[in-house]
Order: sequence, then C-alpha cells, then structure tokens
Amino acid sequence: MLKYLAFVAVALVATAAEAQTLKIATLAPEGHTWVKEMREAGANIKARTAGRVEVKFFPGGVMGNADAVMRKMKLGQLQGGALTGAELTPVYRDASVYSLPFLFNDLAEVDYVRAKVDPLLRAGFEKSGMVAVGLSGGGFAYLMSTKPIANKDDLRSTKVWVPQNDRIAQVAFEKGGVNPIALPIGDVNTSLQTGLLETVGITTGGAIAFQWHTRVKFVVDLPLTYVMGVLVLDQKAFNRIAAADQPIVREEFAQAFADMDAAGKRDNDSARAALVKQGIVFKTPNAEEIGYWRGIGEQTLKQMLANNEISKDLLDTIQKLKAEFRAKSVATAGKAP
Repeated sequence: MLKYLAFVAVALVATAAEAQTLKIATLAPEGHTWVKEMREAGANIKARTAGRVEVKFFPGGVMGNADAVMRKMKLGQLQGGALTGAELTPVYRDASVYSLPFLFNDLAEVDYVRAKVDPLLRAGFEKSGMVAVGLSGGGFAYLMSTKPIANKDDLRSTKVWVPQNDRIAQVAFEKGGVNPIALPIGDVNTSLQTGLLETVGITTGGAIAFQWHTRVKFVVDLPLTYVMGVLVLDQKAFNRIAAADQPIVREEFAQAFADMDAAGKRDNDSARAALVKQGIVFKTPNAEEIGYWRGIGEQTLKQMLANNEISKDLLDTIQKLKAEFRAKSVATAGKAP
C-alpha cells in the first residue's frame, strides 16, 4: 500500500511539473471581441488538454504597453501577447507589412492575399523566436480628429498621433510634411482629452472599443491602412508544452482568430453606423487630395524598401497576389450579364 501511495505521489508531482500556464497580455479592453474569443479558446485548450495547459489573460493594458509586454516575455513573466503588427516590428521587421498605406483596395483583396501570405508571416515569426498562433485583421484605419480635415494643410496644422514603434506611419506622415507624436496606445484617450493629440488613425470598431469616439468629431473617409493583430507566444515557452498538446493550442487560437476576422468585419460596419448616429462627420477628400496621399503611400513603400525595413521578396509576393486578384475580378465582371 505504501509503495502504491508513493507511486501515486510521484505521478502527481510529475503531472504538475508537466503542466504549463501561458500568461498572455493584450491592450484590448475587457469585453472586446478579442478578449472574449481568446478566453473561449483558453477554456477549450484547458479542457482538451485535461488541464495540462492553462491560459491566463491580462487585458486592458494592465501589463503595460507593447514594449513592456515584450520585455516581460523575454524575462519569462509573460509567455505571450496579443499585439498589432506595428508593435511587433522590433522583433520581426515584416510584422506590419499589411499596414503599408493604400496597399489594398478592399477587404476582398485583403482576404485573397492573406490566404497565401499569413503562413509566410508565421514562418517569419518563428525564425524570430516567436510562435504566431493567431492572426486577425482589425479592418481599415481612418484619420479621426477633433477638428475638420479637408486637405493636407489642415492635417499638418493638427497634432497627429502615431503608435509607438510604427515606422510605417512615422515615415508616411513625415513624407506628407506632418510631424507626428509617437505615444503608446494606452496614452491616446487622455491625450485627446487634454489636447496633446487632435488627430488619430484607427478603425471604426477600435475607436469605440478604446472610447476615442467620445473625443473625436470628424473622420476623413479614406481607408489609409489595414490593421493586423497577432497573438504571439514565446517560442521557448511554447516548446515546453507537451508535443501532443501543441497542435491543440495552435488549433484553438487559430479558430478564435478566424472568428475574430469575421466578427471584426461586422463590428466595423456597425461601429461606423454608430459613429454617424452620434453625429461624427465622415467626409471624403477630393480627387486631388486622394491622389496626393496615395503618392505619399508609394514614397513610403520605396523608402521602407530602400532602408531594408521590409522584405522585398515578401512585398513582391503580395503585389503578385494583388495583381492576380484584380485580374480575376475584371474577368468575372466581364462575364456578368
């Protein structure tokens, strides 16, 4: 009997030693679609692994800004973070390639490209020591401001925010003669309230989620850039998960982020309607202004390539896929009755 109890005790200790807890931080607030879907995935992971893998989430920026999250991952205090592509560029330069200004015409084009390029990004993250278990599109970002912006001169006269570490946004605004203010996303709401910032770029759904819609009054109705969110796990932490459980973690988070993609499209549409109902004014720039800013987008792309801040091979792949999609779209339209 004593031998049996000793065996059980040893087995329990071994099982406990093998159990892994993944602590994951995100700036997304509690109640946001991201947090809801990730919590559901975490519950599924715990159930499917019989408790061998447990996931704990820290939403709302309680673990600090993106830099703090990445630092805590290196120290082992966190095992993962759900961040934007721009926030992840310090560890993987191509993390924000989808966010090049005016890269895509619409969401259908984005979906076509992502089907082939998302796996390439996952491979790039793994080479950088991260496991990208979830990728989700946040939709297109728009300029939102406390004052009307009818042209480039109006924009230059406002205090414009760019996310910390967002080199693409920094280069694009500087090319357009704007001197932006770089701040962590968690500081934006207060900065809009105090007047430190007057103009921000964000999706319609994001504006409501972060409560910025209570500060802004005008939207430049021109999609600027596609926002991408990524859930990354530290590769060493992921490798400590039992080999049989790793596919479960990947599957559950991949499904959660696929659901986020679908929900995000609906949320952005309903958010736009909510902003209009609130009295926020959407105004489309004239053709000259649109042409000017698209030119700035092309200059930004060229500079990022020249500085080796994005991969030419990856960008070439995206451009090729875009051309394929547009050719198919034209052919399909030509067959329509």
